[in-house]
Amino acid sequence: MSVAAMIDRTFDSGRFREVVGHFPTGVAVVASTLGGRPYGMAVASFMSLSLEPPLVLFCAATSSTSWPHIRGAGRFCVSVLSHDQRETCTAFAQQSGDKFQGVAWYESPNGSPIIDGCLAWIECDISAVYPGGDHDVVVGHVTTLDASYDGDPLVFFRSGFGSFK
Repeated sequence: MSVAAMIDRTFDSGRFREVVGHFPTGVAVVASTLGGRPYGMAVASFMSLSLEPPLVLFCAATSSTSWPHIRGAGRFCVSVLSHDQRETCTAFAQQSGDKFQGVAWYESPNGSPIIDGCLAWIECDISAVYPGGDHDVVVGHVTTLDASYDGDPLVFFRSGFGSFK
């Protein structure tokens, strides 16, 4: 198909998802505690943004049931998932229910959940939130971090999970 023919086509969001799915991403859980209760969500849109100052970003679906609580807490912790945490990712990708049920976790220095067995964790204060279509782009100022597990990452590619193994 020619480039001109592709440009003339009606935009297809399913095709867009399929095409951008060819870019592999790591998978993480973004979590916080509000009112003594933990909240979390799976994200595949996490990245470092700046070294000076230390900033990261992730994107949260505006339809997320967890994001309003995390935003309300004003801080979050990102747990970078390892290749053997596929079930954890699936639990945190759900829209409802107790996502922490059966998931081992411990508190970060500022009280946010860290998923046990994750490759690394990065704790942040929310410094900015920008609208981005059906997502919010969240910028976090890094306050503490650590690499707590040596292993391979969980990777999302073409609508499925994988690893470097």
